[in-house]
Amino acid sequence: MRRTRILTAVLALAAGLLSGAPPALAAAEPAEKTVSITADTYTWKNARIDGGGFVPGIVFNRTEKDLAYARTDIGGAYRWVESSKTWTPLLDSVGWDEWGHTGVVSLASDSVDPDRVYAAVGTYTNSWDPGNGAVLRSADRGASWRKADLPFKLGGNMPGRGMGERLAVDPHRNSVLYLGAPSGKGLWRSTDSGATWSQVANFPNVGNYVQDPSDTSGYASDNQGIVWVTFDESTGTAGSATRTIYVGVADKDNAVYRSTDAGATWSRVAGQPTGYLAHKGVLDAENGHLYLSYSDKGGPYDGGKGRLWRYATATGTWTDISPMAEADTYFGFSGLTVDRQDPGTVMATAYSSWWPDTQIFRSTDSGATWTKAWDYTSYPNRANRYTMDVSSSPWLTWGANPSPPEQTPKLGWMTEALEIDPFDSDRMMYGTGATIYGTENLTAWDSGAQFTIKPMVRGLEETAVNDLISPPSGAPLISALGDIGGFRHTDLTKVPSMMFTQPNFTSTTSLDFAESKPDTVVRAGNLDSGPHIAFSTDNGANWFAGTDPSGVSGGGTVAAAADGSRFVWSPQGAGVHYATGFGTSWSASSGIPAGAIVESDRVDPKVFYGFKSGKFYVSTDGGATFTASAAAGLPSGDSVRFKALPGAKGDVWLAGGASDGAYGLWHSTNGGTSFTKLTNVEQADTVGFGKAAPGASYQTLYTSAKIGGVRGIFRSTDQGATWTRINDDAHQWGWTGAAITGDPRVYGRVYIATNGRGIIYGDSSDSGGGPDPDPDPGPTGACAVTYKVTNQWQGGFQADVRLTNTGTSAWSGWALTWSFPDRQTISQIWNAEHTQSGAAVTAKNVGWNANVAVGASVNFGFTANWSTSNGTPATFKVGDQTCAVS
Repeated sequence: MRRTRILTAVLALAAGLLSGAPPALAAAEPAEKTVSITADTYTWKNARIDGGGFVPGIVFNRTEKDLAYARTDIGGAYRWVESSKTWTPLLDSVGWDEWGHTGVVSLASDSVDPDRVYAAVGTYTNSWDPGNGAVLRSADRGASWRKADLPFKLGGNMPGRGMGERLAVDPHRNSVLYLGAPSGKGLWRSTDSGATWSQVANFPNVGNYVQDPSDTSGYASDNQGIVWVTFDESTGTAGSATRTIYVGVADKDNAVYRSTDAGATWSRVAGQPTGYLAHKGVLDAENGHLYLSYSDKGGPYDGGKGRLWRYATATGTWTDISPMAEADTYFGFSGLTVDRQDPGTVMATAYSSWWPDTQIFRSTDSGATWTKAWDYTSYPNRANRYTMDVSSSPWLTWGANPSPPEQTPKLGWMTEALEIDPFDSDRMMYGTGATIYGTENLTAWDSGAQFTIKPMVRGLEETAVNDLISPPSGAPLISALGDIGGFRHTDLTKVPSMMFTQPNFTSTTSLDFAESKPDTVVRAGNLDSGPHIAFSTDNGANWFAGTDPSGVSGGGTVAAAADGSRFVWSPQGAGVHYATGFGTSWSASSGIPAGAIVESDRVDPKVFYGFKSGKFYVSTDGGATFTASAAAGLPSGDSVRFKALPGAKGDVWLAGGASDGAYGLWHSTNGGTSFTKLTNVEQADTVGFGKAAPGASYQTLYTSAKIGGVRGIFRSTDQGATWTRINDDAHQWGWTGAAITGDPRVYGRVYIATNGRGIIYGDSSDSGGGPDPDPDPGPTGACAVTYKVTNQWQGGFQADVRLTNTGTSAWSGWALTWSFPDRQTISQIWNAEHTQSGAAVTAKNVGWNANVAVGASVNFGFTANWSTSNGTPATFKVGDQTCAVS
């Protein structure tokens, strides 16, 4: 369930449905040195799961119909696409070094200029996230972003992340924004559309609520701070700052503050209730009501008591409008929304009602009376005002068969995001710990008919991925996921019918299959009560539980012998063990320390490998005994992943390390007796194998690495001698260090594990197996060029170039030349190679894009540095031909 999500993310970090160009994130620092890396054009998509994570915020624009955004705790932000009823990701450009900016603590959509959207980003406020937070601003609905760094951290995955929204745009003077900060940093304001921020010095309360003061990690002991900002639009006129602003503070005795002079002065709102935290403050300006949802805890997991209150903005009268007596609540209230077409209609959620289900409340008389989404007839039987259709995401039933009053699928849990479409009273969306649900016939509730709830989540992929395998037969992809266990994908474009069950791990930590018998699959994972290992004999379609050795507390890593005859398991809480058969009886392995990472040789069923704290271990007797290898110079820590190559005994690749020690990619051809470090790889965190390139005998290598000074996803078709970067700056997905694998059946296809953006897979445009080492750049026909700066920040920019063959004969190679007018210097280029002398630049094809048919185009892009200005080149040439420019 969603309660384990924080553990998944932290363990991973400690150690999309989109092709084409998604948004680019500005303000990334330029590379330290000029590099030129062979590149390939890939099409990137998600292996469809649809959801899989907590959605703490949904934001509709108040002035443009069908414009909506969703935020996730670790998986970025999304924009709703009404034409396809899908979500499109907006932060895939967040790179490795700023992985924390995939956590979104708040979103704001500008009602004055709907093209503008803002995101407050940062994942943890403690040491787990090394970077500070930032406010990203976009003038094109998230297609591109500029960044304002903050002098403090933000916590998209911290306690209290379902409260909000902490970020708000003044509805009358949209250059003014407010941001509520955690950690005692107070209230912040921008007066230049988010470009710069300063603390509101006279705001009187920075908050004082912490979930657990005794937590030494800083996670549960952080001050949750300022949690929401709400403007009263009835107190302003276009172009002038709104006069009245309400602010919610994480302080049970002083939860609500107000300014009536556009933020010049602030005071505690008199007469307010105490003893609770105000999770949300939603204002109905038409009727003069500020609605507040209260809980005794910050959420999103906890909360045992709660209330709903209404504040009359004109008279200062407070009214308790809670739908039930305080003594009868066992949950807090959070999700809160007003129907803007009929402002007397209000809805709220019992976000922390885990059992038997969440609850949604609805009032059509401003909170005087309420009805529930479900109620008891005669306990434990329920009557629901809704029906649920999860046929598009059938795994949402969890394969469960609960006893009443529980039902499957559940209405939800952690339901802190709840919004009625401001233009359509029939459409409502709400976020849960696993998906976004919604309805398009909500008003049937009021007539006594049932309304229909369905997942409204397609395109939003939010799983944290721990391991991936792609067997040579059967399903092309089997995954190990945080929180929802994992899936067997027989079709990457379709949502699987069910996650792994029998047992249903909360998080699967490791997967393996028998190389010569790929129907034999093993998985290890976490479970509150029950076995931590399971086996399949039909390629992961069905599973049965194994037996744990004594002391096991978590999944750890597991390896299957090449022929499936035995298994080696290194679980949490116990040492390394081995078993013949399917894990009914385990024996302790000797010679290898507890906590070691284990893998199998892919040819010899008696050979297994292990790694722990800089030492490589080898077993030749099926895991009974291990011997430490003499190999030296390997990473000293345990942030390492290694794999043995299929079809070659003793061929092992090892990736990992840390910036303060050994870090890179190593290769052994003698079963780990010795390793050779690849000198052309600066850092590497994963390694995987896929089908060999046409004409090559060795399998293709894939890695998430830093090569040539550039962080990215790389491919090699010649055993690591040369590398091709296969992603680009617009497709980075934050942290990609958990797992990577190629497809043994499709050359060029790669599967990438992300920490919150699901399973990304890419297909190559290169079918030829690598670049031509000496392409012919000699066409002389007519040409056309489109040069576009897609992103610009202080001292740097990103540009895309399209070159079209407008002549009468095909090109078998090309070179495009131009001169920068302001002596800009290219720092990184993709889908081309380049040389630069002074202002003069030559960009020429790489092997796979040398051939350009008449009327066809090639695209490449680059990042570059500038100082005084960034003018556009006036002239482009291919050979002696001057190209038409647009």
